This record gives sequence, structure tokens and C-alpha cells, in this order.
Amino acid sequence: MRIDKVTVRLVRLPLEESLLGGAPFAGMQRDFVTVQIATTDGIEGIGVTCFGGALLAALKQAVETFGSLIVGDDPNDIEAILRKLGNASSHCGPGGIAALALSPIDVALWDIRGKAQGLPLARLLSSRRDRVPAYASGALMRNTPTGALGEAALKLVQMGYTQIKTQMALEGASIGEEIERIRIVRDAVGPDVQVMADVNQRWSVAEAMQLGTLVEDYGLAWLEDVTAHDDFQGQAAIAAALSTPVCGGEFLYGIGQFRQLIAHRAVDIVMIDLLRVGGITAWMKVAAMAEAVNYPVVSHLLPEIHVHLVAAAPNATVVEYMPWTWRLFEDPPKPVNGFIQVPAKPGLGLSFAPDLFTKYAA
Repeated sequence: MRIDKVTVRLVRLPLEESLLGGAPFAGMQRDFVTVQIATTDGIEGIGVTCFGGALLAALKQAVETFGSLIVGDDPNDIEAILRKLGNASSHCGPGGIAALALSPIDVALWDIRGKAQGLPLARLLSSRRDRVPAYASGALMRNTPTGALGEAALKLVQMGYTQIKTQMALEGASIGEEIERIRIVRDAVGPDVQVMADVNQRWSVAEAMQLGTLVEDYGLAWLEDVTAHDDFQGQAAIAAALSTPVCGGEFLYGIGQFRQLIAHRAVDIVMIDLLRVGGITAWMKVAAMAEAVNYPVVSHLLPEIHVHLVAAAPNATVVEYMPWTWRLFEDPPKPVNGFIQVPAKPGLGLSFAPDLFTKYAA
């Protein structure tokens, strides 16, 4: 079996918050690059990437270039293909567009491997879990009015979620307003629901220590991205100062940066983004690295694919369910009572939606 053809397309999905039907917000991803790798044996693997922003066309071109370099290669030799593409982009990698372009290729190759062996990706990666917990993300955002937070949080719990995430570090908000928003969410859902809060790197180290200390009474499951993602020393100081677990890692590229995150003990919970880390191969390597030092890992975005990885990694605890990508796929897995069923079909168990490239072509 050889790689016969690589097809790369751009799609633009609607701007929507589909959990509770809230208003769109800054940073919401809607532009995606899709990949389809066809083999000489008639097996096709799919992948997707994003985070291109104003460089989306450049990201698409990078994926196309990578695709042209692997035609004729054996799709089962994933590590060799990754080395080949890494060498080809060594002067501009290992992060940024190079990593974002590599990831969908890697994902599609794993999809092919699973289909060729007749195994779901999770089972191919040695999982024995058939469902994993998911937390609701994207509905309790900074643009959610304070007066609406409690009702929105309660609706998520009524939908079956026992883990939900909100945001802190509102522009222009006072310390009192920040604390009040967390109090409202906690009072609405009660003590048994896990509540996470995302800071999105908006605090200084001192602010993180101050605000983090002030919300400790509300029993947050974690504070996420509390300061600049590459300030490992600062994050370590925050993690050491707070009793609330600190979560981070979604902005890190490749396994090397995660080594620094873990070596500095900069977080208590490692969050891995499939696209920035470099695909399934790198994701599982980071998860194993974290497991070696007894750190749990969690996912970031793309729940339709991450469900396999969280099911497979023994130290993975929960999938972030932020449904920005569900329209990409036909019959994607969705949470039921706070759990996502791992697809049972071979490979990713996914196919692109039949109307994706006509209805949402960019």
C-alpha cells in the first residue's frame, strides 16, 4: 500500500456557540484546512487543522506541500514520514505553521492504519475504555453577562454535564467582579459539579497568585493558562503557591516544550492540543512523558478526535467538549450525560459531512 493522492481544502463553518446558543465570541475558530489521503489500496484517511488566522492560505499551502512530498510513501511508516517532513521544514520548524501542517497528515495516517487493521484508533492505541468523560466548554464566556451566568451554568448541568468551564480575566473587571462571577457559577451548580476557569494567559504572575488565592474557597477543579504560556518559571511559582490545580500546555508546540513544562513543574495538569503538538504521534508521546511523572493530561478542542486519545492514554482524564468542529463530520460523537462514546468504526470512525465542501467551501 502506498500513498496515491493528497487532497487539501479550505472550509469556513458558521460562527456559532452551539452548546447553549450563545453569542459568538472573539477567538472562536471557524476556518479549517481539511486533508484526505488516498492510498493505492483504496483506503482514505482524513485529518483537519486550523489556527491559521490571517495566514490560513499559507497554512493550506504548507499542508499541500507536505502532501506532495509523501506521495508514493508507505502510509504505515508514520515515524519515517514525520522525520521526512520534519527535515523538509527544519529551517522554519518545529512550531508554528510547520507543526500545524504536519498534524493533519499524521492524523490521516493513523486513520489509514486503523482502517487497514480494522480497529478503532483508541483500540489501536491499546485503549479498553469505550466512553470517556467530557466537560462543557464555550458556553460560559467573558461575553456572557454576569446576570446570565447562573442560569447558563445550571442549564449545562441539566444537560447532564458534571464538569463545566468558565472564564476569568475579564477586560476592565474589578477583583470583586471577578470573584462574584465565580461565586455565581458555583452557587448555581452546587458543590458536586466540577468547575474549571480559563484565564487565557491574561494575568501576570502576581495577579495569578492574588486572584487564584481569592477563588480557592470555591473549589475550582483547575485554573487554566494562568500566565504567559512560555513563562515556565512563573507558572511554576503560581502552581506552588496555589492549592487549586494549575492546568496548561495548549499553546506548546512539539514534545520538547512539554519537556520543559514538566521539568519545571509548571503545571499540575497537562493540556495537550492535537494540532499544535504535531498530531496523534506526538500527543501520545507527551501523554506518556506526563504519565512518567504522575501528571494527568487533558485535551484541547477537536473532541471528535481527542475522544480516542483520552480513551487510550491511561493518565488522560477528560475531553474538552467545545463543539466548534461538529459540522465537519457526518454523525460525530457527542456527549450524553457528560460522557462521549468512543467511535467503534475503524480508524477515527469519522467521515467528512457529505455537504461540507459544497455548503462550507471557503
